[in-house]
Amino acid sequence: MTTQYITLITAELGIPTNKIKSTLSLLEDGATIPFIARYRKEVTGSLDEVQIADIQKEYKKLTDLDKRRETILAAIEEQGKLTLELKKRIETCWNPTELEDIYLPYKQKRKTRASVAKEKGLEPLAQRLFEQKDEQLQHLAESYLNDKVSSTEEALQGARDIIAEWINEDEKARGKVRYAFKKEAVIASKVARNKEEEGSKFKDYFDFQEALKTCPSHRLLAIRRGEDEGFLRVSISPDEEMTLYHLEKYFIKNNSAAALQVKEALKDAYKRLLSPSIETEYRNLSKEKADAEAIDVFVENLRQLLLSAPLGQKRVLAVDPGYRTGCKVVCLDESGTLLANSTIYPHPPQNDQYGAMQELTHLVDKFDIEAISVGNGTASKETMQFCNGVDFGTKIQVFMVNEAGASIYSASAIAREEFPDHDVTVRGAVSIGRRLMDPLAELVKIDAKSIGVGQYQHDVNQTKLKESLDRVVESCVNSVGINLNTASKHLLTYVSGLGPTLAQNIVNYRKENGLFESRAQLKKVPRMGAKAFEQSAGFLRIRDAKNPLDNTAVHPERYALVKQMASDYSKNISDLLKDKSIQKSINLKKYVSEEVGLPTLNDIINELDKPGLDPRGKAQPFEFAKGINTINDLNIGMVVPGIITNITNFGAFVDIGIKGDGLVHISQLANKFVKNPADVVSLNQKVMVKIVDIDVPRKRVNLSMKEV
Repeated sequence: MTTQYITLITAELGIPTNKIKSTLSLLEDGATIPFIARYRKEVTGSLDEVQIADIQKEYKKLTDLDKRRETILAAIEEQGKLTLELKKRIETCWNPTELEDIYLPYKQKRKTRASVAKEKGLEPLAQRLFEQKDEQLQHLAESYLNDKVSSTEEALQGARDIIAEWINEDEKARGKVRYAFKKEAVIASKVARNKEEEGSKFKDYFDFQEALKTCPSHRLLAIRRGEDEGFLRVSISPDEEMTLYHLEKYFIKNNSAAALQVKEALKDAYKRLLSPSIETEYRNLSKEKADAEAIDVFVENLRQLLLSAPLGQKRVLAVDPGYRTGCKVVCLDESGTLLANSTIYPHPPQNDQYGAMQELTHLVDKFDIEAISVGNGTASKETMQFCNGVDFGTKIQVFMVNEAGASIYSASAIAREEFPDHDVTVRGAVSIGRRLMDPLAELVKIDAKSIGVGQYQHDVNQTKLKESLDRVVESCVNSVGINLNTASKHLLTYVSGLGPTLAQNIVNYRKENGLFESRAQLKKVPRMGAKAFEQSAGFLRIRDAKNPLDNTAVHPERYALVKQMASDYSKNISDLLKDKSIQKSINLKKYVSEEVGLPTLNDIINELDKPGLDPRGKAQPFEFAKGINTINDLNIGMVVPGIITNITNFGAFVDIGIKGDGLVHISQLANKFVKNPADVVSLNQKVMVKIVDIDVPRKRVNLSMKEV
């Protein structure tokens, strides 16, 4: 960590220098982002997880740039061309694009037209022409004829090739073209020859153009996908005539014959070298920007899905709906253990509603079922209505659960390990049931990008996508707090400071020694060092522990402080947790020290007020409109209930109980301008929507939430 790094990160993020320095010190010392955000607020000035992650990301960018700088310096020095002035320029350059421009003239190239011309001895001729003083070019060129150059035109062409390369490597020239792309570039797409029918899904882009700087991420990614699949031809370019005009003002000095040669070389340099090079830059930049926006959408959707309200530890009957193959049914106990499985056939073609009803009532009675979870796939609405119509003799709530990714889980190594004696259909139904009980605990078992709550997740940078999704999973796991005695190794893996090895060791310790009775007992787990304990303990909960603080977000390092608070009021910790009047009367300033400030003390009091409270709330059941099962049951103007299943930059998709979700375009989300759909709607939100358009052949339904 250098002072220069901290100064640059401050300039980029607008976060005070002292906060950045403290945060980087904690990160270098092995602290995790969730731990720093929750338990080191005094050190960072209460920076949140996003700000800490941004600091970490900027720091990595700078260290990567330093490594690249070292490579460039070594390469130029090896050529014997590293002057003191050049070295200083490179060492003080912190812009990666500018750094590459400085390096470009020294970069080892494959054989080029310019290098061939130089081998023929034409570089002095190029230098003469570039001065733009000569008029008698034939006579000048003749002096460069040799056994490799047979004509004056060949000599002039070679000189122009050298000049074109000089222009391409000129920093100011590249800056001017880059500026033109930034301000004026247009992205254009055309259908590839004879691909009209095969690529019909991209027909909106068969003859399309838009300013690159205003092209939204979803559109740009769609165009890129069409190009990658061979259906579109895509270009990005500014106004060529205007760009050449600005380059000529910079390079062309007069109207001499030599100047005309330079002008010709300039046009060649732009078309053959500069424009393709900068176009590639802007293709990459626009892709990075589109990727970042798409990843942000995915991350926010995933966060909302992971933090969906759980039903809690209840006995659940789960149904994976289907027609021909029937509905797979499983019964789970409070901890998600599989008790029984069966198949019912209440829908066509069997239509065995009586037999299905008997089987469900038998299972509900035998296993004391408290709720029913139905997957939202094929036949989900009919299955919901069927379950709601069964008389169980007691009130059984029926919930619809988003089953996206359940098939991925059911075929995974994790599922085979959990249920080696059951097929994928049973495993999928189990996942549907567990998602109702605790969405977070179940969804962490699935590759996040397979959950299907994003846009173009297979088109974006997969490394950056994985980093972002892993970070949001870690954030959600740690914000909720994990039951140490019931959590799977997959869930424990995401707890701050643990990882796969320690997670497995915790599970093994639990099997061998029984349930944990205190957080302190964690120190007995193999390979659980002081650092890992410090980072993880606050995010792990033990219900009914002897020390009630073990079921709170209060970190063990602050137990003595809470004990002192209780003692000052002649109470024990259990009494302090129960007595809200004492909690409110505590003078926090009395407990401020060098290590503990008001941010941590306020967090402690908030936790004492609601110890062990799950911040996600409780799951609520939902019912679709009766009589609507297919797109043919819809009429324009209808207002129906629905659940938001996905949010994108251009709107929200809503399940209204038919096969395929309807779309509420961003312009139809509210009676006001909406810049970002996530500002007004959330995943799994229950909404009322109006049918505004029905396209039966394309199976598309357009919806509106305006004035509903």
